Amino acid sequence: MNHRALTGSDNYFEDFTPGMVVRHARGKTVEAAEHVLLTNLVMNTAHGHFNEHAMQGGLFGQRMAFGGYTASLVIGLASQDTAENAVEELGLDGIRFPTPVFAGDTLYAYTEVLETGAAGREDAGVVTFRHWGVNQDDKIVFEGRRRALIKRRPQSRP
Repeated sequence: MNHRALTGSDNYFEDFTPGMVVRHARGKTVEAAEHVLLTNLVMNTAHGHFNEHAMQGGLFGQRMAFGGYTASLVIGLASQDTAENAVEELGLDGIRFPTPVFAGDTLYAYTEVLETGAAGREDAGVVTFRHWGVNQDDKIVFEGRRRALIKRRPQSRP
């Protein structure tokens, strides 16, 4: 894969080309308190996310992070490079969580640019990204597609 690092000045619409892959610089270790807090805030009542006692005898032997937390974390890790010049989030689909995430896991994010296109306005264009996150063992924990309206460089507007 052709990995590319972006900077704060390299994430306008014109900087994204289909096929481009970005390995985002930051990683984040999952803290139990964070994923339990989010699970409770969104009122997810699945025992697998907040009932340690019930999960000790389960398939994984411990609580797992709520998928919404995992998706937010991976997209958040990618946001410095893909959302700094976002005008509007247009959609998120094709979401999968192939491997569970647990407290203590460290996640890393990658992004591939799938396509770019006109948005019907001069100051921005649409970029379709494929985001995925891996844990410290390089196992995919999240993948999904995101469409965003991204600002054009001021000097390159038609």
